[in-house]
Amino acid sequence: MDVCLSSTQQPGCFTETPRTPGGWLEAEKKETLQKDGTEGPPGDSNKIEPSLQSLQKFVPTDYASYTQENYLYAGKKIVLQESIESYGAVVWPAATALCQYLEEHTEELNLQDAKILEIGAGPGLVSIVASILGAQVTATDLPDVLGNLQYNLLKNTLQRAAHLPDVRELVWGEDLEQNFPKSTFYYNYVLASDVVYHHYFLDKLLTTMVYFCQPGTVLLWANKFRFSTDYEFLDKFKQAFETTLLAEFPESTVKLFKGTLKWD
Repeated sequence: MDVCLSSTQQPGCFTETPRTPGGWLEAEKKETLQKDGTEGPPGDSNKIEPSLQSLQKFVPTDYASYTQENYLYAGKKIVLQESIESYGAVVWPAATALCQYLEEHTEELNLQDAKILEIGAGPGLVSIVASILGAQVTATDLPDVLGNLQYNLLKNTLQRAAHLPDVRELVWGEDLEQNFPKSTFYYNYVLASDVVYHHYFLDKLLTTMVYFCQPGTVLLWANKFRFSTDYEFLDKFKQAFETTLLAEFPESTVKLFKGTLKWD
């Protein structure tokens, strides 16, 4: 499968001029968001940009530099602000694999108006694609990631998606019932990509996955398998979820799993 991994690996992705967060909104006012019907939201950019400003509630982290990375899904050009200074500000291989799967199986998954939660959303590519495909998306991550995440979501879904995605803080395994009470928050799908790597919060991650999966919820988890601990997590995942391998992407060693929670 042809997966867009980075600006250096795929012609469809290319890097534009680095931009610091403070200059984003001013610079965007001078750019045209739409060159043709497939590349951007309809309408005049000067009308769209004030709306973006008013909706931006989280401040992007002031990294030394950002780059613009470009992707193409669902016939739309998606432009993301990314920075190699943070794991949470870069699109990783499993995200592009999951986006490709969502795009190719939109009708089968019945994404129109589906309620979706993404955990570890990073710069937001998966949430953007799901939103463009018609879903009601809540994108979550750690506090320092939310500013850039929200900026990318707004820039790429405003006047493009039927449902503007929501952005919420989520620390794996902490205050789940307090911040996301099950009586209020139900999701048809939980999405996760490259959330398993060499870190010390794998047990809390699994606890979070289990918490959000109520009866009828489907978890789609894509991951590049790098370390032995990744496979150890997969074993624990299979103990908690009825697990199906949906797709493999050999060129990036990404596997995509479908999980439904086992009920006693």
